Amino acid sequence: MSFLLALATMAIVTVQTRTPDAPSSTERGKATAAVAVTIVLWASAFVAIRNIGHSLSPAPMALLRLSVAALALSLMVLIRFRGAPRPPKSRRTLLLVAVYAVLWLAGYTVVLNAAEQHIDAGTAALLVNIAPLLIAFGAGLFLGEGYPKVLIIGSLVALGGLSLIAFGSAGHRDWLGVVLCLVAAVLYAAGVLVQKATLRGVDGLIGLWLGCLVATAVLLPWAPQLLDELRTAPLNAVLGTVYLGLFPTAIGFTTWSYALRRMSAGKLSSTTYVAPVVSILLSWLLLGETPTLYALAGGAICLIGVAISRRPAK
Repeated sequence: MSFLLALATMAIVTVQTRTPDAPSSTERGKATAAVAVTIVLWASAFVAIRNIGHSLSPAPMALLRLSVAALALSLMVLIRFRGAPRPPKSRRTLLLVAVYAVLWLAGYTVVLNAAEQHIDAGTAALLVNIAPLLIAFGAGLFLGEGYPKVLIIGSLVALGGLSLIAFGSAGHRDWLGVVLCLVAAVLYAAGVLVQKATLRGVDGLIGLWLGCLVATAVLLPWAPQLLDELRTAPLNAVLGTVYLGLFPTAIGFTTWSYALRRMSAGKLSSTTYVAPVVSILLSWLLLGETPTLYALAGGAICLIGVAISRRPAK
């Protein structure tokens, strides 16, 4: 727990208000560390959502998760800005914050929660991770990042590794779960592209804080249902949702925002191909689910693909 609290402190300290044109080696090192924190926390989210089971419905679970995240981020903002946060003055920036809050923080979270009621967490993580390839193409089309060959080749190699894992997966799934995961992937990709544009006009922590407030407000109509379900929900489901709000959301998205200001959206998103591999390892360690040979081989291919995508373009 102290380690995770230290990560939260790091997230507050390292998020900067200025986006450098050419990040220094120190900043690149911090960005890499932030990516590693994000991947581990986001991978754990798939396992946590499955462990919560059917105790909470998709929208009420998302409301509780985002409410906890909004509260944690409010404390982080008060600490960092000494009680005087500076929201963006541009209406365009505020609109972009609202858009990615609805698409990613609220929409993606609800759809993923619903998907994991029809599909196992490992398969969900695999299907959702077509998003980095969508982001790579979207960043080239809309953000002017181009189409670096190493990024496209690495993404395709990593996607091949995910396909191998999926081929050997014996987890529970149905077609509704598959469709929901694909919808979640599209929302995820759109949210990242909008957030990348948003970060040009707002501090990463402030943008995330405002986004969580907007997403919580969007989900407030499900508050009565959440209160009803909390009366009968087991304690581990409530604590699991609180964990999702504090760590994968408040800390994970903060470290993600830090890295996204200093890396291209396509290259950063390609690193999340590691998340399903980490999810499989966490399921093995925490839930006793032994990975198959397909999972081990596919995981190795995913890591190779990420390594290729991270190579500097010539």
